[in-house]
Amino acid sequence: MEDTVAQGAPVELLRTALPDGVVVTDPAVVEGYRHDWSRLPDAGWPVAVVRAESAAHVQTAVRWAAEHRVPVTVRGAGTSLAGGATAVDGCLLLSTERMTAIEIDPVDRTAVVGPGALNAAVKDAAAAHGLWYPPDPGSFRISSIGGNVATNAGGICCVKYGVTTDYVQGIDVVLADGRLITLGGRTVKDVAGLPLLKLFVGSEGTLGVITRVVLRLVPQPHPAGTLVAYFDTPRDAARAVVAMGSRVRPSMLELMDSASINAVEDLRAMGLDRDAGALLVGQSDAPGGARAGELAVMTECCEAAGATTVFATDDPVEGDLFLEARRAVGPAIEVRGAALHEDICVPVHQLPTAMARIEEIAATFQVEIPVFAHAGDGNLHPVIVHRPGDEEGRARALQAFDAVLQVALECGGTITGEHGVGRTKRAALLDQLDADVMDVGRRVRSALDPLGILNPGVLW
Repeated sequence: MEDTVAQGAPVELLRTALPDGVVVTDPAVVEGYRHDWSRLPDAGWPVAVVRAESAAHVQTAVRWAAEHRVPVTVRGAGTSLAGGATAVDGCLLLSTERMTAIEIDPVDRTAVVGPGALNAAVKDAAAAHGLWYPPDPGSFRISSIGGNVATNAGGICCVKYGVTTDYVQGIDVVLADGRLITLGGRTVKDVAGLPLLKLFVGSEGTLGVITRVVLRLVPQPHPAGTLVAYFDTPRDAARAVVAMGSRVRPSMLELMDSASINAVEDLRAMGLDRDAGALLVGQSDAPGGARAGELAVMTECCEAAGATTVFATDDPVEGDLFLEARRAVGPAIEVRGAALHEDICVPVHQLPTAMARIEEIAATFQVEIPVFAHAGDGNLHPVIVHRPGDEEGRARALQAFDAVLQVALECGGTITGEHGVGRTKRAALLDQLDADVMDVGRRVRSALDPLGILNPGVLW
């Protein structure tokens, strides 16, 4: 690998401007940073990797990139399922993985966190003070806070507790010209100036590089009771979810179809019913007797929708087993072949329709599409599986991928609920947002990054 970029900018200048070990050009090391979890086949080769250890390192790297017109791909833990951290040829791969500091303030109930800190580490640090950080994407054990903020990640608890943006009180961010700005802070209320803070949450690294986050923490929830219900079809399970919507507010409501159930059992036997068409796992963490009341309503809704088996438990160990089964779906599907991950979101009342349409798409394109879902808020995760190396099968999988995105839009939903647009859904973004909205978005991006160096190829 050359130590110069295409336009002659010497990487050696960047190396000497930063401490030893921060700038890496060894091809064996660089190879490990080219791909994110989407494993896109067209990932490019970075000219160098900067493993920043501070905001000052990020500033130095971004200023160098701006001076020499070098694109910057921003990466945290590399868990993007939409290609948001996939390298492009000739880019500077800017990793925040070493920026992992966590400072808990139990009085103000905040966590000041480096972007490289893992979601799970923040949860653990908060728990040591009797506090909780609710956002919990399926990748919470391996995904970073910076990436969670960049995509406005959600997760299993968001049906009751909201998504990442609901817990971001402040950020430090390095702009495309190298300036470091601070937005928000430790106060819950702050309406000074334009609400720029929320502009950066979910911007997928296209407006700036996040170097510090102030997160809101809440008291630990009450112990949860768990409901488990099996159904003949995913549509029946979806109808139960719709029925619950106007009556209770579960703290978790997750759906697995038959393919997801069997993928988990193939990976690790957990005692799930392989013959079931769908599994619904719900929880209530309401205090006292209210928990039993919510579980009773959820049970009633499931039985009315045709559940074949329903039971509820207050045993936290038993409840955690079903929760772990749900969390195992993603890894279980991954081992079945190459996977194209979706995260469409539809209005909850459209869940039965969306589930039926996805079944039709699987049959039309002759592909396997296991579906699991944060059903309580209409967030579906269809995964299109195909055999590695089968180009004809991959072509059909890509067609099915596009068709699922259209189902989301036809149901009045969105092409992405929490993974982001990244590189995999750029074409469909034009179908969701009209020309005026796209124009405003491009103007904002151009104002903050006139050279277009930050995460090129992401969003548009």
